Amino acid sequence: MSLTLTRTDLIRSANFIAGQWQPGPAGALLPVTDPATGATITSVPDSGAAEARAALDAAHAAFPAWRNVPAKQRAAIIKRWNDLVVAHTEDLGRLISLEQGKPLAEGKGEVAYAASYIEWFGEEATRMNGEIIPAPVAGRRMFALKEPVGVVAAITPWNFPAAMIARKIAPALAAGCTVVCKPAEDTPLTSLALVLLAHEAGVPAGVLNIVTASREKTPEVVDVWLDDGRVRKITFTGSTPVGKHLARRSADTLKKLSLELGGNAPFIVFDDADVDAAVDGFMAAKFRNGGQTCVSPNRVFVHAKVHEAFAAKLAARVGALKVGPASDPASQIGPMINDRAVEKIERHVQDAVAKGAKVLTGGKRLTELGAHYYAPTVLSGADAGMACACEETFGPVAPLTVFHDEAEVIQAANDTPFGLAAYFYSQNVRRIWRVAGLLETGIVGINEGALAAEAAPFGGVKESGYGREGSTHGLDDYLHTKYLCQGQLD
Repeated sequence: MSLTLTRTDLIRSANFIAGQWQPGPAGALLPVTDPATGATITSVPDSGAAEARAALDAAHAAFPAWRNVPAKQRAAIIKRWNDLVVAHTEDLGRLISLEQGKPLAEGKGEVAYAASYIEWFGEEATRMNGEIIPAPVAGRRMFALKEPVGVVAAITPWNFPAAMIARKIAPALAAGCTVVCKPAEDTPLTSLALVLLAHEAGVPAGVLNIVTASREKTPEVVDVWLDDGRVRKITFTGSTPVGKHLARRSADTLKKLSLELGGNAPFIVFDDADVDAAVDGFMAAKFRNGGQTCVSPNRVFVHAKVHEAFAAKLAARVGALKVGPASDPASQIGPMINDRAVEKIERHVQDAVAKGAKVLTGGKRLTELGAHYYAPTVLSGADAGMACACEETFGPVAPLTVFHDEAEVIQAANDTPFGLAAYFYSQNVRRIWRVAGLLETGIVGINEGALAAEAAPFGGVKESGYGREGSTHGLDDYLHTKYLCQGQLD
């Protein structure tokens, strides 16, 4: 199967600033490669401070007019963008698979997921209702209005290049904000294609701007936005260390922040769980995008009474997964994104085995397929002293740990600085509500492995960040509240 696009002009090789496709610095190019083969797809600008500043100038100049466009008209533009995204599902899915590596079915699924956020926030644009507040004295009227925060800088990750940009840009546009965006260096092409479609949908020049940059040049780009007070909000999905850096650097200009950071999600299987359902839920939660998701279960706690059955069933399912490039329609797990990703996975598995874990299936690179493939893996005998329990593996590795009672596993699940997602399986209704309340995460899956939805608030607690994406709360993160008080009315 070929991953070529029907509409080849969706592959863009330039920045988009002030409504124009513009080159970056002379001779400074960033190759974009297919992780399945290492072949170069195209090159994009390796931008620097000048391009970042030009994008910001354009967004700042466009803000006064865009914020005053009636919400219904903004909604119509966003809905046209959604329609174009849906109409180009096949090409966008192929583009995602080409530059990110996930199987084509997942690539097209991500397009639908991204479109769901665009459609949702297109509808939410007309629902930014304020309040009339009962006045405490006669002759006074008091109001609370919702207003856009201003220019938003969006920094997006590589694992969901369509969904993450949609989840940030759609609410920003709905709120009346303008945007500067820096997509991940590994997967800029999908983001550029979505911006092209937004422009075709009628997003005015300067409202949405995107600049590409390498890993090395990214700080130069982002520092321009961090230092400039015209940027009023940063929205970022990525690692906790980078999120902390953004928070520190934003303090000087007191920008609003939405940070969706690292995770270390527990997956708990209690002795009263439906084991088959737990295996199904785990497969859905863990092996989507090859385990390269922020809410992917990273630590698997299984009660001693059901551990043997769960481990056997899971190992059989995982061992049967088809690994291969997106160009193979049978592939269920694609390549990891780059060398660093595979090296981390390999280090975690080797560390666990050296400390006593047993490989039930997988546990090796699949070099016969290419440099970036790793076999889906199940480990038994994992414990809290292993790297895979302390660090986010971000790959197709499932380390199983035995537990014996509820209090023990809750303590272990919460024993991490992170708090993005957690999952547990139980058929005891009292336990369900008790455990759901005790888990220290922003998201909890109860007898469910697929969590995300456009109508639900997505985000974490502790060092997994703050702010929410999706739902009405996701729109609120792009608004501030203005209080109006009018007197002398009696």
